[in-house]
Amino acid sequence: MSKILFKEQLSESVYKMKLEAPLIAEERSAGQFIILQIDEELGERIPLTIADADAVEGSITIIFQVVGATTELLAQLNEGDDIPVLVGPLGTPTHIKNYGKVVCVGGGIGVAPLHPIAQALKAAGNEVVIIMGARNKDLIIMETEMRNIADELIICTDDGSYGRKDLVTAPLKELCERSPKPDYVIAIGPPIMMKFCAETTRPYEVHTEVSLNTIMVDGTGMCGGCRVNVGKEVKFVCVHGPEFDAHLVDFDNMMARLNSYKDIEHEHTCRLHGHAH
Repeated sequence: MSKILFKEQLSESVYKMKLEAPLIAEERSAGQFIILQIDEELGERIPLTIADADAVEGSITIIFQVVGATTELLAQLNEGDDIPVLVGPLGTPTHIKNYGKVVCVGGGIGVAPLHPIAQALKAAGNEVVIIMGARNKDLIIMETEMRNIADELIICTDDGSYGRKDLVTAPLKELCERSPKPDYVIAIGPPIMMKFCAETTRPYEVHTEVSLNTIMVDGTGMCGGCRVNVGKEVKFVCVHGPEFDAHLVDFDNMMARLNSYKDIEHEHTCRLHGHAH
């Protein structure tokens, strides 16, 4: 049981919540996530990255986007409400060290899980360049927090309503062409964005990692729902990840698996709203 201590709506469909979770706050490392369940009996279990933690307060911060029935129900909860099931911290922490010059790329809601990683990379002595992208200005989140970390912050929007009118891959390519080129790149966002970030850095041989957000049920590798092909191996995102070498991930296979559940998700959302689909 975890109490909601704070709730804020960041944009039309993105919410920030602070949850009471003293043990998770104490134990978590950058890159790890939690799994929560709203209905103890029938509810879907969803993975969400720990965007921040306060060990003194005993709280963790999650940022999520309403994309289906469970996240919609979560968004309807308010301060003082309880979340019955909260498990974490899960996943392998980000390997943090002083690489030199690092580039952190966040697309849309992917900026939330990128935040603690960028924070940790900066604390380890790296020069940190952050690229943030979204469809429009209203969907840019955590700009102040990221600006406080970054040595250089580049914002891109698809429609040009804020920052550069560009995809995040454009400034990423420019940075790879600079001398010296980045020593390390991490990209978090929609699968298609991560795929193209990987293809952007590949010719420059810049080590690139991505944080994958696949479908998860138990978070222990038992269900196999989160399996991905990395190189010639099958990996489970919940225990082997969520971060992998971007140049080895089979993104096409991963995206096909994610899309295979779209109809079921749509049916559940329709049921939630009480109308036929």
